[in-house]
Amino acid sequence: MAIAAPALARPLPQPHIFLGPLRHLGPNWYAPVMGTAIVGTAGAGLPGADGIPGLRTVCTAVWALSLALLLALLCARALHWTHHHDQARAHLLDPATAPFYGCLAMALTAVGGGALLVGRDWIGLPAALALDAVLFTVGTVVGLVAAVAVPYLLVVRGGAPSPVWLLPVVAPMVSAALGPLFLPHLPPGQGQQALLYACLAMFGLSLLATLVMLPLVFARLVSTTAPLPLALTPTLFLALGPLGQSTTAAGNFADHAPGVVPVPHGIAAAAAVLYGVPVMGFALLWLVFAGALVLRARRRGMGFAMTWWAFTFPVGTCVTGAESLGRHTGLVAFDVLAVALYGLLLTAWAGAAVRTVRGLVSGELLAGPRPAPVAPRPGTGRTR
Repeated sequence: MAIAAPALARPLPQPHIFLGPLRHLGPNWYAPVMGTAIVGTAGAGLPGADGIPGLRTVCTAVWALSLALLLALLCARALHWTHHHDQARAHLLDPATAPFYGCLAMALTAVGGGALLVGRDWIGLPAALALDAVLFTVGTVVGLVAAVAVPYLLVVRGGAPSPVWLLPVVAPMVSAALGPLFLPHLPPGQGQQALLYACLAMFGLSLLATLVMLPLVFARLVSTTAPLPLALTPTLFLALGPLGQSTTAAGNFADHAPGVVPVPHGIAAAAAVLYGVPVMGFALLWLVFAGALVLRARRRGMGFAMTWWAFTFPVGTCVTGAESLGRHTGLVAFDVLAVALYGLLLTAWAGAAVRTVRGLVSGELLAGPRPAPVAPRPGTGRTR
């Protein structure tokens, strides 16, 4: 009697079938986390926000969304490093991609700061402090490492200057702006003073590094030999980050430093205004300049790319900077400016978010880079 052969077991799906789309998930994907977090924190600080029913709840929900995005992205990036180590290492050593590790640092600190500003409404102050302490510490360490390692990589490996070069040097400024929020929750003494002076040091580090990088970016813009690609035009908005964030930091120093160091509140507030007003003026100049170049690039065929998220977080820092100036000067003009910039931030965030979701659903955003078109072979022919 013949014995029937056993049925072949169906082969188990290989891990790469599910993890394949993560192969091209770069560190630039932390930009949506930053942009979403600042929508919540900047909205909660708008003048008269406490009198608008439901606004703070919406801002807290947006912050919760940014926290969920951060956790999901951290897991995805961990899988990327585990299963696509060659690609992850290539990203790390690529002068065009490595600067985006500054986004990782800023995403961590932005979500952590949001926990203390609005997240505590839902998770409570002790949990918000613990969450912020972890995210702020890790984000600050990553930011300081990136601020040194990435410029070193750019010097060693070279490459055309790009606005994304600003990302790693801006990260310490975000820490400098959000660090003072811890001061009221620390016991008086050496701990408070050490944190304050560390934030001041990061303020100077980031500001001076930006002053070195920004002229290189402008030189690239006026270059006729290596013009900025259309897809990178939105990254011109990244220059607003150190401008708006440093104004915010100066205001936070004025709010919290007088109780830590022997500086009268009036002098600290005056210093914040004397610094912030000229810097905000230049930020508005750059906003109009960069906006004009974006409109020009759009007319020339610039489509959506993840660089559109550069329209969000940098503009959000200008919102918080204007809010700070409004508090310290009492001028309604700064309040109006903050509201107008927040409207621009919401428009930019909605546009980038809708197109990002659409690109994820279609798979286009996670697809590998398209091969360059093959140039036709040279030939000869008669012309009439």
